[in-house]
Amino acid sequence: MKNATLRQLKVFEAVARHLSFSRAAEELHLTQPAVSTQVRKLEEHAGNVLFEQFGKKIYLTAAGAELLQISRTIIQQFDAAEQTMAQYQGVAGGKLNVGVISAGDYFFPRLLVEFAGRHPGVTLNFTVHNREGLLQHISENLTDLAVMVRPPTDLDTVNLPFAPHPYVIVAAPTHPLAGQQRIPRSRLLREPFVVRERGSDTSNSMEEGFGGDIAGVRVAMEIRSTETIKQAVIAGMGVSFLSAHTISQELRTGSLCVLDVQGFPLMLNWYLVHRRTKRLPPVAQAFKDFLLSDGADLIGQILPFKPPS
Repeated sequence: MKNATLRQLKVFEAVARHLSFSRAAEELHLTQPAVSTQVRKLEEHAGNVLFEQFGKKIYLTAAGAELLQISRTIIQQFDAAEQTMAQYQGVAGGKLNVGVISAGDYFFPRLLVEFAGRHPGVTLNFTVHNREGLLQHISENLTDLAVMVRPPTDLDTVNLPFAPHPYVIVAAPTHPLAGQQRIPRSRLLREPFVVRERGSDTSNSMEEGFGGDIAGVRVAMEIRSTETIKQAVIAGMGVSFLSAHTISQELRTGSLCVLDVQGFPLMLNWYLVHRRTKRLPPVAQAFKDFLLSDGADLIGQILPFKPPS
């Protein structure tokens, strides 16, 4: 193992976490062959097979499971060393590690650009996850800061609301309910819904928005991709419950519209989350202060749908 590299350990850890070479490649911004090559080299150094395949699924071998725990310890030690050195670099020379749920992917890069413009020399490490993946990153100390809608309840974290997050009912502009005012919820429940998968932040928010009426929602399709949901709604397959942040482009082009339904939009909040015991490097503390002071105004400028005050 003396010739193994940190890069190989990080690639191995990502594959082991996802149990997927393709998903690890996507997270690491590598090609799948490059990921396979790094894992194969690590296996050569280790003298053991680390993964085995049954059908289309891969699993850790006993040796792989042991090496995973060691690899995570090594990676965390390197991260700790990097963060400690960053304390001496200040904000300008620091590296910002921030993760966000998928709905934030539609506006968060603009916030990062604004922050980087104010702090030249900052290195950005920005990742997008579903709720489960982001919670895992927080739990395993793989990110400094996380941005999400529903903070964890089973982790010791600091959870700070910094901006409103409206959820709306969307439909194609040719839908019979488009343009109607104060649509009763009972009328809406007669429509087929295209929805996000159970367990996602959007699905959990939808349950909150509909309350006791959630059992009456007619689910026509359940889809993991917000982009695919939007295309299904545009095609006339039904209506949907989505974050207003995810439909900015469609509202501008007129391919989707927001229905005026009683009780909507559902107004929740974006939260900034970090482990309570996390020692934030200067760049992360600066970004935290930036979001708390300017985040709401900057996000509001991006959002074309203006919720009622």
